Amino acid sequence: MSELSASPSKLPPEQEAIRAKCFHPTGTFVEFPKEEVEQSIPVRFEKIVARCSDRVAVKDKSQQLTYELLNKTANRMARSLLAQRGKGEEPIAVLFEQGPLGIAAVLGVLKAGKMVVPLDPCYPRASIRYTIEDSQAALIVTNSQNFSLASDLAKNAARILNVDDIDSNFSTEDLETAISPDALAYILYTSGSTGQPKGLVQKHRNVLHQIRNNTNTLHICADDRLTLFTSVTGQAINTMLVALLNGASVCSFNIKEEGPTYLPAWLRQQEITVYSSVATVYRSFVAGLLAGSQFPSLRIIYLGGEPVYKADIELYKNFSPPGCVYISRFGISEAGSVSYYFINKKTIIAGDSVPVGYAAEDMQLLLLDDDGQELGGNRTGQIAVKSRFLSPGYWRRPEATRAAFLNDPRGGDDRVYLTGDLGRMLPDGCLIHCGRKDFRVKVRGYGVEPAEIERALLGIDTVKEAVVVGQDFIPGEQRLVAYLVAKRDTAPTISTVRRALAQKLPSYKIPSAFIMVEALPRTPNGKIDRQALPTADTSRPNLDAPYVAPRTPLEAKLVSIWAEVLSLDQVGIHDDFFDLGGHSLAVMRVASRVIEQGQVKIPLQALFRSPTVAEMAKVITECQGRRLGETELERVLTELESLSEEEAQRLLAEVGGMEQVRD
Repeated sequence: MSELSASPSKLPPEQEAIRAKCFHPTGTFVEFPKEEVEQSIPVRFEKIVARCSDRVAVKDKSQQLTYELLNKTANRMARSLLAQRGKGEEPIAVLFEQGPLGIAAVLGVLKAGKMVVPLDPCYPRASIRYTIEDSQAALIVTNSQNFSLASDLAKNAARILNVDDIDSNFSTEDLETAISPDALAYILYTSGSTGQPKGLVQKHRNVLHQIRNNTNTLHICADDRLTLFTSVTGQAINTMLVALLNGASVCSFNIKEEGPTYLPAWLRQQEITVYSSVATVYRSFVAGLLAGSQFPSLRIIYLGGEPVYKADIELYKNFSPPGCVYISRFGISEAGSVSYYFINKKTIIAGDSVPVGYAAEDMQLLLLDDDGQELGGNRTGQIAVKSRFLSPGYWRRPEATRAAFLNDPRGGDDRVYLTGDLGRMLPDGCLIHCGRKDFRVKVRGYGVEPAEIERALLGIDTVKEAVVVGQDFIPGEQRLVAYLVAKRDTAPTISTVRRALAQKLPSYKIPSAFIMVEALPRTPNGKIDRQALPTADTSRPNLDAPYVAPRTPLEAKLVSIWAEVLSLDQVGIHDDFFDLGGHSLAVMRVASRVIEQGQVKIPLQALFRSPTVAEMAKVITECQGRRLGETELERVLTELESLSEEEAQRLLAEVGGMEQVRD
């Protein structure tokens, strides 16, 4: 790795100006001091309880707890846990539905000096069981509602603590457990949508550093009211702690039960000031709003977990109060939010990508090539984060930890985390996120970032949601497959979508197959589940041209060749070759088969200019009687079959080929 560049020392003036106005109207913000990172989460929480005892800490539609009551509930849970397990650092699983009791349980485990392993009852049972076994959780803390599930997951009843049965004689006073900032606070498991889940561990110090950065960047204060849409797992723990370590209120809305329809009214009723969710949830509820809908208390929209697009910024500008700030960020579980970009109603986003901003305090952003060397500006590389506040690594995965976390080549306490995300750095240090490295697809020799294609698809006014993946097509070759959710009842034709993409992308970035779905599959935490996407089948796509069957033996033969090359079960004689998923190399394959089977001397220029079976049949008919000798036939076939993608595209361009005719 080359010498590492420093993070920008301050924000550009226009960014600083927006950030300076990002305050609650009461102006009661209290800065999170740097020295308070060197303590435990319970110590910081108990200081807040002393200041905000009567304030509402957490609430949902059926229950609310003040800071005093939440603290007492957590203390009783902690004492019961210690009575059953004794002192000492160990993993403790927490299994609760969304709501205040689960939040109290997380705090109780932390107060007991244990590590939280959060479990969501909505996850598949096999996934929950894997998390329990891999984490080696010593106990499952749950309630009567989930006791049956916990009993099935636990090896015996002794490994379960039912908080509904805790002896009321346990004291509710604060514990005097000494917890080091270096102690492990929790083990978070991924959803497993991109492979076997790994448990990420975090220290109290690192968690507090994350909370400090979010607190001081967003100016979170005791008068804020934050959204929580899931049980306390993953990013939800960070949302919970950002509120509770500042005296703010966590307002829980069960979107799986209530649905997005009632969300706008709930946001107004609860006077939510900080909205935080995955981008999909935000789009779902805003899409149903009427013009002029407003949320007067809202001061921050803060999305994470999924890419954000320019269309999301337009939604923000249309449906948020004048002083509301939209914050785009790049966040990872291994380090928290590592960059921020502030957007107001006057912000203009240049290009198709929404920046994820400038490095957070005590974080450095690097872009590395495949050899680990730092890249210059405006080049795409893997995003790496350098800091002393990174996660220690993966639970019981030393090899995975060594592969992802590197020591600072210049020595010191800093380490470098390889995120697996791709990015591009603007000259002023602003980061553009370009998708996941492991989502990158090699298509006919070209490296393709699906996120770029997804952004282009979402720029089409009839497309509501889109995801692009690579799928095996023939041995040694992948193709791009796009999954689309339409904005309206009538889905756009593939011809329309392809023409729109052709205005923005080179031909090799246009997917070979488009699949319309009612909804994209999602993991329980709301992210797109790419493993659950259906495999593209061999059906003829929905084109502008209606299906017309072959009329002659020659057309029937050509239909057979096209269907074989394109792996389709049906081809109409007026179907556009590229609308069917064809590309430059596939043109050569068709030409090779036509010449080989017909042994007809056909000018390649004429053959390449035939975008439909009907037109290709006409060209061949005109050339009947002109036969190729064996030597010439062999030469032509060898030349066609040895062409690379670049050579094929160049040849088509030179002769004004099918792609140019189509456009």
